[in-house]
Amino acid sequence: MLRNNITRGLFLTLTLALVLTGCSFTRDNNSAAAATDASAPKITIHMMHLWPAGLSAQQNKLVSQIIEEYENENPNIVIQQGVLENEQYKNKLKVLSASNDLPDVGITWAAGFMEPYVKGGLFAPLDDILHGTRLKGKFVTGTTEAYVVDNKTYALPIELNISPIYYNKDIFAKYNLQVPATYEEFKQVIRTLSQHGVAPVALGNKDRWTGSLWYMYLADRIAGSDTLKRATKGTSYFDDPGLVRAAAEVQTLVDMNTFNSGFNGLSNDEGKSEFLNEKAAMYLTGTWELPNFTTNPEIPQDFKDKVGFFKFPTVEGGKGNINSWVGGPGVGLFVAEASKVKEEAKAFVEYFVYKWGEASVTSAGVIPATKVDTTNEELPQLYVDLLNELNHASSITLFADIQMKPNAAQVHLDMIQALFGKAITPEQFAAKHKEAVAKGT
Repeated sequence: MLRNNITRGLFLTLTLALVLTGCSFTRDNNSAAAATDASAPKITIHMMHLWPAGLSAQQNKLVSQIIEEYENENPNIVIQQGVLENEQYKNKLKVLSASNDLPDVGITWAAGFMEPYVKGGLFAPLDDILHGTRLKGKFVTGTTEAYVVDNKTYALPIELNISPIYYNKDIFAKYNLQVPATYEEFKQVIRTLSQHGVAPVALGNKDRWTGSLWYMYLADRIAGSDTLKRATKGTSYFDDPGLVRAAAEVQTLVDMNTFNSGFNGLSNDEGKSEFLNEKAAMYLTGTWELPNFTTNPEIPQDFKDKVGFFKFPTVEGGKGNINSWVGGPGVGLFVAEASKVKEEAKAFVEYFVYKWGEASVTSAGVIPATKVDTTNEELPQLYVDLLNELNHASSITLFADIQMKPNAAQVHLDMIQALFGKAITPEQFAAKHKEAVAKGT
């Protein structure tokens, strides 16, 4: 569990590789030293990220804007982008790492996800730019720590996320539904929507981390965030009665027809479209989706006006706190240790993180990992309300598949899909986790 002591006030707290022909890199950089003469050979920095123009329009636009500004200020630098959607990106990263051919700059997640890349000597330490003049003291407490391995920082976060349940206010009003505060009230909302032929919740669980959010919240609300934290770290076990009950509740939700038809075979983007197209009333995901509900011009304003959110409800008799969230630092930027332009890449990352923090709030509707003064900014109410929730969070528990060791995380994701598909029992789910975490890999 990551705890963020975030103050209120002036500051915003902010392989498939064969088919991935749209993202490849050739290492033919002209120099390993920055050039200042406009007539000097161009230095190419390859950057790979996961914000396609169609799926993440505002983030994609912001990346291109920052790159354009950087190239204008550094005329001998060319930034070449390789862009993939989330799951393709993860697979491409694995393929490139196998041949030690990572892009000069790329996206990574924290903790357990990042560790094998660090242990393999693939990521360069970034402490020099973290503590440099431009970024020193800029990060929200508790964000960069998630990217530390053996006392060195190997990536710099650019997002800070919590995961609310977004809902369609018009659909709720149509069936006289109130925002639920308790789990029993939540299940009554599900029953009402299902009885009227409306999919209560949009879910694409083919990507599996999406289903993990549901299990994590139920585990948090029933067993408490400390119990969940100890289990993921291996100091306790997933066969804790509260955690087993959480797994059982997942299957109860499945039996209640909580999720859209075919959810276990749909990607997150396919599941999300059920909510965007108003075929489902609710959608649990991170605040990285805020742009689609606030600033993305491709999404009709009429729909954006209908989107509200609520906290995952409390469970009667449970140990969880309604102000406890699943979330934490979002993605971060790494520099490849094998990069032939490592120093130039690090300078670009330093610039990118700084500029992203400044512009991501108003341009993209993203909550950054750096502190930004927004006292004079007019922000969408949904953004402001979620920011206030972040300020009042009692705890933030890092996503299980990011927090756990790589092999254990893979077991977790596989078991999540099996649990939602009712291919295993809650007890088997717990046993598989206990075995995987105990291996320590």
